[in-house]
Amino acid sequence: MGGALELLAELSPRLLGGGVVFPPPGAPAAWVLRIRPYASRVLIIGLTGGIGSGKSTVSRLLADHGAHVIDVDALGRLVIAPGGRAVSAVLAEFGPDIADGDGHVDRAALARTVFGRSEQLARLTAISHPAINAELAALLDELPADAIAVLDMAILVESSLGRGDPSHSYSKVVVVEAPTELRVRRAVARGMAEEDVRARIASQASDEQRSGVADAVVLNDGDMDVLAARVNDLWATILDWVADARAGSSTSPASKNMVAGEISRVMNK
Repeated sequence: MGGALELLAELSPRLLGGGVVFPPPGAPAAWVLRIRPYASRVLIIGLTGGIGSGKSTVSRLLADHGAHVIDVDALGRLVIAPGGRAVSAVLAEFGPDIADGDGHVDRAALARTVFGRSEQLARLTAISHPAINAELAALLDELPADAIAVLDMAILVESSLGRGDPSHSYSKVVVVEAPTELRVRRAVARGMAEEDVRARIASQASDEQRSGVADAVVLNDGDMDVLAARVNDLWATILDWVADARAGSSTSPASKNMVAGEISRVMNK
């Protein structure tokens, strides 16, 4: 027992610094202890919002404040790109009809195969989402121990993305909202047909579903200056979350009143 206590005492200072901890010279290999460098200190936030809400703009503003933003939607494209984690499984599941001339996944053909077909989409999700979560885990493992990670994703409510395992899961959710007609006008201004925009809104989670899981909501119904000011307030809230987490206290709101207070702070200042 004395030897174990001495080993623990020698390891403890390095445990506090994070990373991979190896035992002192001469210690049995069984004493090797590995910890994830971010596990106890990185704050992981899920950021979501419907089409035209301004979610991507909020993520860029958060990056300007120092957040490490990970585009989860881009990872969805990455995992089925040549060499991606999900390519072999997707080709095996859906067959040669979704392959291009080089034997890679043809994204357009795959989209046609699953669009409007819930069973086909579920088959694709069962393959692609674990692959995306694996990519997320790898990226999170590379972050500095004191990082603030923001997972920018369109389908947070509707999926298990960002919740692959407890040590790589978001603990806070930020939702970006805007009035429906404003969202439609923004998306149309970017070149989408109005009918397609309204169909996309109808297919996505509702504002009520998103706000139901939110720790903070950013209302994006004004100009860029207004939004930047609200994101400044959001960043102050995020730093409070970081302080709470690193002090060892719970980072999840204990009551609806606490959630409402955070939402009010972001929306009304």
